[in-house]
Amino acid sequence: MLQVQHLTVTHQRDLRVLFSDLSFSVSGTDRLAVIGEEGDGKSTLLQLIARWPDVPPWCTAEGQISAAGERIGYLPQESDLPEISVYDFCAQSPAFTQAGWEELAAACAVTRLDPEIPYLATPVASLSGGERVKLRLTLLLLTGPTLLLLDEPTNDLDTEALEALEAFLTTCALPIVYVSHDETLLRATAKRILHLESLRGRVTPRWTLANIPYEAYVTQRADSFRRQEQQAQMERREKAARDARLQRIEEKVAHAQETVRRRDPHGARLLKKKMKAVKSLEHRFARADEEMTERPWAEQAIDASWMEGITLPEGKVVLDLALPELRAGERLLARDVRLHIRGPEKVLIVGANGSGKTTLLRRIAEELLPRADLSVGYMPQNYLDTLPPEATPVEALHTDGSKEQLTAIRTGLGAFRFTRDEMSHPIRLLSGGQKAKLFLLRMILEKRNVLLLDEPSRNLSPLSAPIMRGMIADFPGCVICVTHDRELIARCPGRVMRLSPEGLRLE
Repeated sequence: MLQVQHLTVTHQRDLRVLFSDLSFSVSGTDRLAVIGEEGDGKSTLLQLIARWPDVPPWCTAEGQISAAGERIGYLPQESDLPEISVYDFCAQSPAFTQAGWEELAAACAVTRLDPEIPYLATPVASLSGGERVKLRLTLLLLTGPTLLLLDEPTNDLDTEALEALEAFLTTCALPIVYVSHDETLLRATAKRILHLESLRGRVTPRWTLANIPYEAYVTQRADSFRRQEQQAQMERREKAARDARLQRIEEKVAHAQETVRRRDPHGARLLKKKMKAVKSLEHRFARADEEMTERPWAEQAIDASWMEGITLPEGKVVLDLALPELRAGERLLARDVRLHIRGPEKVLIVGANGSGKTTLLRRIAEELLPRADLSVGYMPQNYLDTLPPEATPVEALHTDGSKEQLTAIRTGLGAFRFTRDEMSHPIRLLSGGQKAKLFLLRMILEKRNVLLLDEPSRNLSPLSAPIMRGMIADFPGCVICVTHDRELIARCPGRVMRLSPEGLRLE
């Protein structure tokens, strides 16, 4: 059994409390999904559980974590890839070197990984993002864990692998604590929810433990907020009417006092007592007002009001791509890849892991970025490909040195929920979701009318991801987006194209 008791964690860089007095337990076949906005401590919590009592140097922790007798299998978010072959990467795991072919094949069947991949001599970096996730999860299962901690296991997985992961999370006999932003996965698998929030300008932490499935939690939370808001509004209307009545009485008594003070000393004394009673009533009401229902506090997501002034004519040819072959090095990915786009179209590119979606988007970027008649913004899958890791968000965005741009940058970062301290952190220390928001803000400030997005919602929380989907749908320019986001695919207002060895085909 895993037990977390009275855990308080403080971020040392900006002295911000991530969560306070957090307590919960996990056992049996629990499926505890940890949700929340970027930077609110989800990954930190899993890292603390996996490595307790070791605490990362950038935070302090008080409380207790106990997992006596458990063999923890921890899948962190992917960090920098080693410059070694896939086989050498796997051979670093004793469980892989000791496993027989049947054990490996069984683990690969669970994760839907091609069992030949662990033996490849090609670099790890040559695998697709989804293939790397499946490989790391396969190696983790070979260790025989009794408790699983999974930090964003859905990142970069194709639809088939996502469905396999859902089946695994549903049927696995082990307790699992996992961080996920995939709403479809959460609805299908989560039995309990731990929601980490940071309110009032991200200075007040709040956590909610709900022993109900995700869909029920979302509904219950919305209903509770609605009832609380209605109750708060009713109490404030009653307070306003009561205060108005009291003010009229006070004004009436004060006027009477002025009128009778000299002519009727006895009446003046009575009015003075009455005024004292009115003031006493005011104080009693003020104390009662302290117990009024608070308006519900909810963490705010990204601000979507940014697209004014972006235009792209309906008939303008954005892309006329015809590739006889799509290759990644010597590897042939697809033949006869054709894509024609005019005006403010929305095109989603889907396909299996390793099919070449990211390679295709890079090829499209190479063609469109030099175009002087378009203003193109490109968000790669690896954010640090084009973001300077040691620069701060403000430094990365402040390109013209003007005070006006600096003000716009700070305003935009605030709208995207960066604290003042986080605006001064090196970009490499930001969460994946914060880097995604930084890319989006850069495109906003530069007024791009064509967006090339590689998995834009994969690191965004269930609070921010729906807004990102809405922004893609409502964007007045052109969007070409590689995605495995099933919610986005289901609601796409444009074309969904599947990349396969035979080329691009309409879904």
